[in-house]
Amino acid sequence: MDDFTTRARAVLESRRFELAITALIVVNAVTLGLETVPSVTAGYGNVLQWADRIILAVFTAEVGAKLLVYRSAFFRDPWRVFDFIIVGIALVPASGSLSVLRSLRILRAFRLITTVPSLRRVVGGLMGALPGMGSILVLLSLVFYVFSVMATKLYGEAFPEWFGSIPASAYSLFQVMTLESWSMGIVRPVMQEFPTAWAFFVPFIVATSFTVLNLFIGIIVSAMQADYEEVAAEERGQMHNDQTQILAEVKALRVELAELRRSVDAAKG
Repeated sequence: MDDFTTRARAVLESRRFELAITALIVVNAVTLGLETVPSVTAGYGNVLQWADRIILAVFTAEVGAKLLVYRSAFFRDPWRVFDFIIVGIALVPASGSLSVLRSLRILRAFRLITTVPSLRRVVGGLMGALPGMGSILVLLSLVFYVFSVMATKLYGEAFPEWFGSIPASAYSLFQVMTLESWSMGIVRPVMQEFPTAWAFFVPFIVATSFTVLNLFIGIIVSAMQADYEEVAAEERGQMHNDQTQILAEVKALRVELAELRRSVDAAKG
């Protein structure tokens, strides 16, 4: 690695550079939000557009510099690949059939995840929880299917809009699970026709909202805790290595001082 690459890498990995990029991401997110306000765009539309172009140019230069410095190692880091994709989407011409891509420019705000270590740990914990969440999703899907079939058979004829088919029943039960107007909107009208309907909906809510969904939370928290402990273990290991190196240097210095002292004593004698 030549001197230029070494210096460029030191700049890209410096704390000041990361803070500057983070500040630009925040400013860009604010300017993109202001573009949705008609009164602001009427008076400062050109300023916002130029600010967006300048910030995008900085982001492009940053990604280009990292490609030049890290080369093939650039694509081994998922966070750098994430930055590359976000900036690449922003560079696609947003005109004609691709005009919808203009709304995707706000995705640049997600780059905060790559610049803030605490956010990276949260996302890492979520990614680590995905394998465990898969089995919970299977269990939740099974619960939904069973209750959807039962609801369709029990209440489909009287309430075809809510429970006329399995998909309709699943959507209605999803509303019940989220506790969004579940009582006055669905359950109480059904209970006017079927007074014992509470015996169906209450176990469903307990099985989903209070049990299965809490399993999701537990898995995510466990994964985040494991990720945090891994990072803490790495930091402790680094501190131990640094302390070991310092002690070795101190011992070597003592040996040198002892030899120097013996040499001085021998010269005096």
